[in-house]
Amino acid sequence: MKKIKICIVGCGAIGTWLGAHLANSPLVELNCLVRKSYVAPIQELGLRVTFKQSPDSETLVGQPLLVTDQAQELGPQDWIIIAIKATSLQSLVPQLSSLIAENSRIWTAMNGLPWWFMRGLKGPLSNHCFKSIDPTGAVERAFPLKHWVGGVVHASCSLHAVGHAVHHFGKGLIVGDPVNSDASISAQVNQLTHLLKSVGLDAIASSTIQKDIWYKLWGNMTMNPISALTGVTTDKILDDPLLIQFVSQVMQEAKTIGRGIGLPIDQTPEERHLMTRKLGAFKTSMLQDVEHKRPVELDVLLSAVLELAALANIQTPFTNALMGLSRVQLQGLGLYASAS
Repeated sequence: MKKIKICIVGCGAIGTWLGAHLANSPLVELNCLVRKSYVAPIQELGLRVTFKQSPDSETLVGQPLLVTDQAQELGPQDWIIIAIKATSLQSLVPQLSSLIAENSRIWTAMNGLPWWFMRGLKGPLSNHCFKSIDPTGAVERAFPLKHWVGGVVHASCSLHAVGHAVHHFGKGLIVGDPVNSDASISAQVNQLTHLLKSVGLDAIASSTIQKDIWYKLWGNMTMNPISALTGVTTDKILDDPLLIQFVSQVMQEAKTIGRGIGLPIDQTPEERHLMTRKLGAFKTSMLQDVEHKRPVELDVLLSAVLELAALANIQTPFTNALMGLSRVQLQGLGLYASAS
């Protein structure tokens, strides 16, 4: 049986977690495209995931077939799983071209709104191209929409060392087509969903991936930047009555935007806070980035949301304040440069 060729682009915490699982599948030929300093450690030790919540902190090890920082060494892949920070996508476009053939598909395991987010929605903004995400259109020109498959990751991982992730909680994955007018599930989405399930991950196929992306963003767009601003875990944010009131106001503004673009959210902010509280005291990905002095994904979490609000003529004073505070702090740290 011909194996499915999959390339993980970026072996940070989530990429390592996914790669270790997929490398153990007899159906998969796994390759990794990583930064140069990651090549030798992963070649030598493989991809490792330690499960923090297991009684004995068991570790899963998966060995990729090829690990390189040069995409042309890998050639075309059936699936390209992009698990990098959104801040790095544009710079990788020239390399990624070597991985794409006519039938290749790109699945994004990334935070925030993707460049194609509005394409599958109806209404006057359906063809909107985000200036805050793909300002020159370079990503779309290089990889047309037909190659893309949307994704949402509901899991928390941190990177212990190169190629070694620590899994804290969650193993949910959502897969869906960017444009899906008849609410069906394509063969490509079914293939990846079944494959992810076969390696022990809680994958589901979605007929409305934009709704799933927006719902995750509804929580991430507040907790991520506020944790980066304050340097505290999510439980501390939830425990402060003034701060959680501010969070709720930002979420209410996002709900208004969501209704305007056809993505209403039925929950109240308070109901979402209860869900977040069940996760315990954890560091958001943006707080981890700040602690490790890595560029942060502010544009896909906040700038794009404000871009939609401006186009829809929706007032967002609380989201504006959060963006301004975050931008000034992160620019001062040298971790953010606006894409627009």
